[in-house]
Amino acid sequence: MSMEGRTCIITGSARGIGRGIAEHLGEKGANVVINYRSSEGAAHEAVEAIEDAGGRAITAQADVSIPEEVEHMRDVCHEAFGPADVLVNNAGITADKQFTEMSRAEWDRVMDVNLGGMFNCTQTFYDDIWNAEEGRLINISSVVGKQGNFGQANYATAKSGMFGFTRTIALEFAQGGSTANCVAPGFTRTDMVESVPDHVLERIISGIPLERLAEVEDIAAVVRFLASEESSYITGEVIDVNGGMDL
Repeated sequence: MSMEGRTCIITGSARGIGRGIAEHLGEKGANVVINYRSSEGAAHEAVEAIEDAGGRAITAQADVSIPEEVEHMRDVCHEAFGPADVLVNNAGITADKQFTEMSRAEWDRVMDVNLGGMFNCTQTFYDDIWNAEEGRLINISSVVGKQGNFGQANYATAKSGMFGFTRTIALEFAQGGSTANCVAPGFTRTDMVESVPDHVLERIISGIPLERLAEVEDIAAVVRFLASEESSYITGEVIDVNGGMDL
């Protein structure tokens, strides 16, 4: 599943799952655009890691909730690598709070980034993906979008909204031969998850049939498959990567 010569945009890819996806695709030969909002140093570190592995990568600063910044990111991509073949909508934020205490501003900010950012990026790169020989849209959701989670009404709603968006865009892209799919990771070993208190983490793991957290590589490998030519007959799907949490 070589990615040689394919240009991939991964939003929110300076750290965490996004960075793992970016480095994985870069190692497989893709031209990678590392998007970040404020983590400039981490973004450049990700580029260096890809280049050290023999790949090609650049950074592109953009707040995905601001259409003009996303359009600038597209211009940066086109100047460096030409049109995109693959867009991975990974950027997202949380603003956790029990619903009775959640402000409208906290609700709106999560929607603006997680859903609004997906809208902005997909609309901006729509023509690229449509016209690509093997165009791919991949949205990164979460098990929380399927199961809900206490104190995350805004985040769970945004992540579940990705399912309907993916299936609808898949129908549109099918007319041009491109695909759209969604990946819903479970709890993954990132800095954010590892900051969770040990007793809480133990309770989370006890509810996972495979009895471990996902590694970033587990998610990145699925994204690579969906981004490759080998996945050409898969579209409109939500791929769970959660260690069996739905069993």
